[in-house]
Amino acid sequence: MSEDERIKLKDEARDMFIHGYDSYMKYAYPADELMPLSCKGRYRGVETNRGDVDDALGNFSLTLIDSLDTLVILGNYSEFEVAINRIINDVSFDSDIVVSVFETNIRVVGGLLSGHVLAQLVKQKNVYLQWYDEQLLDMAKDIGYRLLPAFNTSTGIPHPRINLKYGLNSSKFGSVRETCTSCAGTMILEFAALSRLSGIPIFEEKARKAMDYLWEQRHRQSNLVGNIINIHTGHWVRKESGVGAGIDSYYEYCLKAYILLGDENYLYRFNRHYAGIMKYVSQGPLLIDVHMHRPHNQAKNFMDSLLAFWPGLQVLKGDLKPAIETHEILYQVTQKHQFLPEAFTVENFNVHWPHHPLRPEFLESTYFLHQATNDEHYLQVGKEVLTSLQNYTRTFCGYAAVNDVRTKKKEDRMDSFFLAETLKYLYLLFSKKHEIDLNLDEYVFTTEGHLLPLILSDMNNSYRSKDRHRKNLYFSKNFDFSCPTAKEVIKNMRSLNKLDHSSYYKLIRRNMKDFASRSDTFTYRRFISTPRIRASEFSAMNPEHVEMVKKLGISVIALKDGRVQLIHNSGAAISHQYAEEGAYFMQEMISLSKQQTQEEHKLRTVSFTLPNSVSSNQVNISLLGGPAQFGMDLANLDEPLEGYIVRADPIDACVVEQIRDKANINGKIVLTQRGNCMFIEKARNVQMLGAIGLVVADNVENSSSKSMPMFAMSGDGSDDVNIPAVFLYSHDAKILFNAIDEHGMIRVRLDVLHEGVDSSLYEKDIASHLFTTDEFTEQHNSDENNTPKSILDMTGILNLLKSNKLKFDLLSSLNLKEIKDDKMNMIMSLINKLSPLTKEMDETDEELSQRQQIPIQVYLRAVSGSCGNPLVNVDSFRGFITSCFV
Repeated sequence: MSEDERIKLKDEARDMFIHGYDSYMKYAYPADELMPLSCKGRYRGVETNRGDVDDALGNFSLTLIDSLDTLVILGNYSEFEVAINRIINDVSFDSDIVVSVFETNIRVVGGLLSGHVLAQLVKQKNVYLQWYDEQLLDMAKDIGYRLLPAFNTSTGIPHPRINLKYGLNSSKFGSVRETCTSCAGTMILEFAALSRLSGIPIFEEKARKAMDYLWEQRHRQSNLVGNIINIHTGHWVRKESGVGAGIDSYYEYCLKAYILLGDENYLYRFNRHYAGIMKYVSQGPLLIDVHMHRPHNQAKNFMDSLLAFWPGLQVLKGDLKPAIETHEILYQVTQKHQFLPEAFTVENFNVHWPHHPLRPEFLESTYFLHQATNDEHYLQVGKEVLTSLQNYTRTFCGYAAVNDVRTKKKEDRMDSFFLAETLKYLYLLFSKKHEIDLNLDEYVFTTEGHLLPLILSDMNNSYRSKDRHRKNLYFSKNFDFSCPTAKEVIKNMRSLNKLDHSSYYKLIRRNMKDFASRSDTFTYRRFISTPRIRASEFSAMNPEHVEMVKKLGISVIALKDGRVQLIHNSGAAISHQYAEEGAYFMQEMISLSKQQTQEEHKLRTVSFTLPNSVSSNQVNISLLGGPAQFGMDLANLDEPLEGYIVRADPIDACVVEQIRDKANINGKIVLTQRGNCMFIEKARNVQMLGAIGLVVADNVENSSSKSMPMFAMSGDGSDDVNIPAVFLYSHDAKILFNAIDEHGMIRVRLDVLHEGVDSSLYEKDIASHLFTTDEFTEQHNSDENNTPKSILDMTGILNLLKSNKLKFDLLSSLNLKEIKDDKMNMIMSLINKLSPLTKEMDETDEELSQRQQIPIQVYLRAVSGSCGNPLVNVDSFRGFITSCFV
């Protein structure tokens, strides 16, 4: 696009605003909105009631308040001053009218605060507004106090509506028990700004409590929230979850609250939500509602226009590729219908809800993508939107909403957000940075497009984290806790194909070419069936995981040393899209591998002592474990963490509400099993119930520290877990499980494998260092290396090992091929003294023999002499191993 054309479009967008604004002032003011077909104002209670739509109106000159900061962006300071003077003199909030708390907050409170901030700036830099003395801030406090009674609920979730004059004590109010998630979770920016600008903390406190409650009510496994919630009980009334109508701005405010206020808690929450959305709601470029508690089940077959803000939010997140893809699909739907319908079907992109009320969300994302990429494609998108607005919605006195995008029939409606957002983003899209008097990098846009200054993070801030400096140092090392530039993002994402920026953007869009115009549903089906597995979730021992990555063109090769090699061949993928997903999976795996390598040397131990009822000697068993990339580091403790261990029930501990016998977890170390949720989720859940430590057992059968490299459990970039966690392979964890079964409550110690200790003692044969006589005990006590060894008193061995489970677990830990001659007598004695399995073997033992063929086979052959003469000395035992085992 030429420079002359860009300037022409910018001027045309400005003229569109002037036409709409002047029409409102001439034909509608002081009404809330302009009726562009009737050329008159819309007053609450005068015109025909339109239901919930009218809840945004309060006979408080809504459009003028909502449009204040757009005047500043256009540089019209003289009209800005006139508008402020009119609001101060003409507007009153003391009316017996029931209004939407949500709409009044984002449009009126937000408009007044943004107007106040910019009025102070204009006053400093120009001759205008020299008389201004915080009058708009005073009005914002007035309306803020009128909204506060809405928060008087047991949950802290606000009522959806409030009477401006009588609060909740109004016959017009009615009995309301439900509100949408957006309605409850879109208060924090405006209310925090109001508190910090006024020095009155109550507003921010109320908004924070509502946000906190919504966070607590999320589904803990999917990290999604529902659409409608009961304000008194906190129960979800509607559990459909997406990023569109009813939920949209809650997610937006999680991220923007961090940007504006600098509170890492909100960023942490957003990242958790975002991971769930990208795993369950995002289906390729589509965003399809699911059930929050059954996130694999689709809840709708259409997408609504409010979700068009999502690509813009992804730009702030730094996730450009899916932002470009989703925006491209929305653009194609817009081309197909000239406007983005209020809702459209996901299989053929036909109209589901036909109206188009001049919404801003699509232009908002277009603006942010252009800012991030500087790609002229988005200027062309804006030009087409501008042309449609001019051709189909312009009237003699304003712009009219489209009643039906198929017929282009107009509706006598021009919402305040058309001037406050739609035309603001359109003008900014065609503007260069130096053409705007404001430095927009110093502000955050609210969901209504109002400007709030980033300096608020340091104004009257009573919520500063004591660990803020430390957290910032940590976050700077993690992608999820930083806002990378587009250059950094593209550098990471295009490393495989070495494209320049412009070519890379075109490649992404080309993959979406003609997506919305295709008559068949192949593309839709292809995207919703794309395997979605994160590198941190992948297990080479899981056949389903192997099959999923195989579709991505990734081969899984098991090496002799127990390691796994992944090889990506894009030509082997079942489609181009799958090949691209495979490339990103490999990048994620490489990053995870680097983290794992850094952690592998920090091995852990899980030790416990079994009682011996016959003698004073005890059995000390130490299992080699892997560390966690989250929680307390055992290396920082002066002493090992010690406590009683209990099994979680259910064993995966993925949903805290479903965990039984919660009281028994308090003060204990909890044993869980891998699977169904992230490792850190398990830690969070048991920590919430008072656990002091966590042991996670692998869910892959027969995985062992003897043959596999140690595994380090990954986190999600957050630091809310403060208990230590240790990972055990299933073969090693089985010893612990069966010890608990046999002895009940036992105490375990979680510790690091200290320097100077040979880890092979744990990895290769945990139980092979057993001593049966005083001679062996003396040798142990005089060991110069002070190497930890387990001690078994053979006089009490049969009493100690009462169950076959524990017998075979200990036997299966022996590395028979590497047993030294001086220990052969002990091992031979141990095997001969254990009772042989016979035909009277119970069902449990039979099941056990199927799971542990090698050690049980060795045991049976040994005691029965089936491979030669009965065992009488070391030589015969060595011969048995050679002939029957090796």
